[in-house]
Order: sequence, then C-alpha cells, then structure tokens
Amino acid sequence: MHIQKFFSTSLALLILACCTTSSDARNGVELKSAGPMTFGPKGVLFISDPIEAKIYAVETGETKKSKSANKLSIKSIDAKIAAMIGTDAKSIRINDLAVSPQTGNAFLSVSRQTSGKSEVAIFKISTGKKDPKIELFDLAKAKATSTSLSNAAESKTNRRGYNQRMSSITDLMFIDGELYIAGLSNEEFASNLRAVPYPFKSGKDKKANGSSIEIYHGAHGQFETRSPIRTFAAYGIAGETNILAAYTCTPLVRIPVSSLKPNSKVKGTTVAELGNRNRPLDMMVYKKGNKNFILMANNSRGVMKIPLKEIGKQIGLTKRVSRGKTEGIKYETIKELTGVTQLDRVNDSLAMIIVKEGNRFHLKTIDTP
Repeated sequence: MHIQKFFSTSLALLILACCTTSSDARNGVELKSAGPMTFGPKGVLFISDPIEAKIYAVETGETKKSKSANKLSIKSIDAKIAAMIGTDAKSIRINDLAVSPQTGNAFLSVSRQTSGKSEVAIFKISTGKKDPKIELFDLAKAKATSTSLSNAAESKTNRRGYNQRMSSITDLMFIDGELYIAGLSNEEFASNLRAVPYPFKSGKDKKANGSSIEIYHGAHGQFETRSPIRTFAAYGIAGETNILAAYTCTPLVRIPVSSLKPNSKVKGTTVAELGNRNRPLDMMVYKKGNKNFILMANNSRGVMKIPLKEIGKQIGLTKRVSRGKTEGIKYETIKELTGVTQLDRVNDSLAMIIVKEGNRFHLKTIDTP
C-alpha cells in the first residue's frame, strides 16, 4: 500500500478546533499532527492531534493479556522507520511512546518533515516474539471515536518560531474512567487540566473547559498560570488520587483530582524544585520492593528517581530557590541512563525507553532502577 494512505496531509491548513466536546464515531483517522498518547480500557489508544485540538480513541485490538513481557533492544529505531517509509532518519521525529498494559506491545507517534510539510503516522512494535516486528498501524482502517477540546490555545507563532497550538495538548493519562488532558487554553490563566469522561459524550460537555492551574515556580520566584504541564502521572495519597505534574525549569506539583472542577481556578502544591534550565520529557510511577517512585526523563538533568513516601506531607514551596539549586522532595540521578527522550511503564519491574546516542535513537526495555 502506498505510504500516503497512512500519512496526514500538510500542516499548512490550520483549522480552529470545535468549541464543544463531542463523540464522533468513525472508521479511519486522519491526523494533522501527532502528539502525546496513552492507553485506556479494552486496548483503546488515545492519540492526540494538538493542531486540531482533538483526541482520537482508537481500537487497537490490544486486549489479550500477555503471559510474559519480552525485553526489547532495537538499535536505530528511527532509521528502521525511515527506511520503511522511504526517507532518511534525519527527517523522522518520534513524538511519543505508549506501551499496551495488556500485551506489552509498543506504539510510537512519528512525524516526518518533507519540503516544509509535516506528515504523521503511528507505528506498532510487537514484543511477543523473540524478534520484534515493526509495522505501520493502519489509521485509515481504524475504528475510533474522537473529542474536540474547547478553548484550546490559538494557532499563533511566538518569537522563537514555535506554534503555541502544539501546546494545546502536552500530556494525557486515563484515570478512573476519565481522560486527563494537560495543555494550554486560550484563557488568561492558560495552563489547563481537563478531565473528559470516556466513552466520549455527544454534544457539549461542561467538563471540557477544565481547570486553570496556578503553581509556584521556585526557580522563578513567583506564582505562574501560563506555563503548561509538560508531563504528569497519577498517584494515590491518603486514599485520594493526585496528579503529580512536572513543568519546565522544573517544579514538581501535587494536584488533588477532587479539586479539578469545570471552569475553576486551582492552585497546585509545589512539592519540589528539581533544578532550572531543564525540561521534563516523560514520567511514570512504579513500585520497587515496598516503595513507590517516579521515574522522570529530562532534557538536561538526566533521569530522576523520585521517592514518593513523603510527597503527601511535603509543605508547598513559596520562596525563591536560587539558580540551579533544588528544594523540597529529593531525587537520585540514575547515572547509567543517559539520553533518554521517552519512557513508559511495562510493569513495576520493567520500563521501555527511547534513548538518543549520537545521531541515532534506540528502543529498549530496561529493569526499573
């Protein structure tokens, strides 16, 4: 089959997102952009399209529980994908990694830059056999429903040439029957966290507007409302689910799910300042022995292992943290993990990561530290 059947068309035509949240059942998915992904129930993969401010719930068929998880080691995964679609590895960007909690198979959202255009696709890596299989996931035939976010950030390029619409969706996670969506809105308090019930509802959904999030940024020494959550995970504290959210430069914030009300303003509790000049890339919660941890990849401060034992007791930071210093919950840097750009939980014992070494990207499974 010709590769264009699977890739979306140019990003040149940017369409303003619908103002409601609706359920749109269809066969076939066409993406204008490929952003964060996460798995939900019954093998459903949520795939975000930030340019369209839209999320698809795609039936992948990943429903049969695997008896065991095979470890992966695929060198130059970017070059292998590039060869499959007739291009070079320099044109490929891997946007996100999602591991099926049922089968352990991996899904990658990928962009290709050609002649000023961006084309996107989803790839599946089957892990059930000794030799993993890489294949293009056929979005053209996929069964899916979708939801369009209200009040998404406008399509506008900033002084650095970045289209802020790409931050309309920065991370996703399915928690207790709802899809939690972090990103930027077009409101004054731009940082937004939405909880959209799944299956998606038809017509207007008041929850779609979400909550505006305010945090104290230790490195900046001020409260902020315009920086989006970059990556987050869920964790139970004293019997209540909390969002643990990481921001650029690098506050770690605790937000009780119960505080997230439609069209409300919520102040998160900054439990750690993890260091400036750093962008968190991906995170997961896991259990080692009888202790719980966050594993978080960063662009300049390596992979952090953050203990969660005291996170519910940590008093919120409200004073400036001097440049480069850290405060609050402490962390350990995993020295043997360098160049990690994406990670996802396979189980408590295993994690899957994408690692950059030189100009190449590799996909592999590691033991959790």
